[in-house]
Amino acid sequence: MNDDFIDIIPFSNKNKCMLEVPGSKSISNRALILAVLNDGVVKLNGILHSEDVDIMLDALKLLGVKIEIERENKSVVVYGCKGVLPVKKATINVGNAGTVARFLTALLALQEGGEYSLDGSLPMRVRPMGGLLNVLESHGAKLEFKGEKNCFPFTIKTNALSNEDWEIDASASSQILSAILLISPLIPGEIRLNLIGETVSRPFVQMTVEMIHQFTENGSQKITQNGNKFLIPDLNLNIESGNYAIEPDATAASYFISLPLSVGGEIVVQNLQNCNLQGDIGFCEVVKNIGFRISRSEFGIESRLDTIAGGGDFDFNDISDTFLTLAALSPLLQSPLRISGIAHTRKQETDRVSAMANELRKLGQNVEEGHDFLSIQPSLNKLSSVSPVSINTYDDHRFAMCFAILGSHDLFKNGKSWMRIQDPNCCAKTFPKFFQVLSHLQSNCI
Repeated sequence: MNDDFIDIIPFSNKNKCMLEVPGSKSISNRALILAVLNDGVVKLNGILHSEDVDIMLDALKLLGVKIEIERENKSVVVYGCKGVLPVKKATINVGNAGTVARFLTALLALQEGGEYSLDGSLPMRVRPMGGLLNVLESHGAKLEFKGEKNCFPFTIKTNALSNEDWEIDASASSQILSAILLISPLIPGEIRLNLIGETVSRPFVQMTVEMIHQFTENGSQKITQNGNKFLIPDLNLNIESGNYAIEPDATAASYFISLPLSVGGEIVVQNLQNCNLQGDIGFCEVVKNIGFRISRSEFGIESRLDTIAGGGDFDFNDISDTFLTLAALSPLLQSPLRISGIAHTRKQETDRVSAMANELRKLGQNVEEGHDFLSIQPSLNKLSSVSPVSINTYDDHRFAMCFAILGSHDLFKNGKSWMRIQDPNCCAKTFPKFFQVLSHLQSNCI
């Protein structure tokens, strides 16, 4: 694969093809934090090995946490330290990993007598952190900003955190709320947490709460929620089996679940049938509504197109990481598509709403862009056989993957590439072997 670009080879699926996706990034990085907070050794099985998770692993090791990495077995052994980090002074770069930026900052704020300098990539320097930093500062952390307030880079001086009631604004990112929930069992006493207003991607908050329960001693009290109010009892994090299994990534699975729209046939994403932590599994319901048949078997989730695929009107607020998957495939739909609930994705790896509109217009699509929506009138008739069309990925892994699925469609019925994906290595963020998996399908589904 060329480091600068890859030309996607179209194919038609004549078989029932099976594949695996890697472990969930969201679960992997939450599990690493919870394992550090645990009292004892925890083995994380099925962990994702990717850029975002490696950033978290490197940071934790820099902070003195003993970690054994078993890449061939897709596992990591973490020697839990009850959240007390051995290293009290460090310089850490979080790259463009939102989970690391928020979860690790909250973990650092738990420390007594700590001083940590944090920075991130240029895109990370403009991603939302204010809701988290403000509430940490109000509970004992001291922050010194090197540039714009509430943005990377900054230094955080820590002296543990008080258990006064928490008022949190997580309107920009659910990770802000999840960051505080993750560390809340290590704040002494009962914690009352009030979410100000609303947050986005609420299923990720429920994932966090459920994972805390999974890492807690059997028979312990549970976190309770009443509307926007959370009550966190005094919990002892101690996963009694010493083992934790990480689910396959439902967001990564969305690309292959939707692949039959592009290449036909049937796809089976293995071991996904019992996933219950990830809200993005809800993408299956979306594609059902445009004409897919989705079923669960002993092997995984099976996907095929049962009829001509139409559009529709869908709110992606809860599963916003998957909106790009459907939007990128919209040129293959037979009726208009409207996607809403996506304003917050303008402040993710890139402005995903505008970037998607730009790339679809390159493909001749009629796109209306609003602050919180995209409306697309699908048609691929405006493309000539002069190719390839070059897709900009904006240093955003999800653009590379979702448009590769569209490019797999044999548009001109000649098996020749008509789409070029720029910077394919950006997939290293969450799915380093994505193009190898797609190439395997190209070779084995004909």
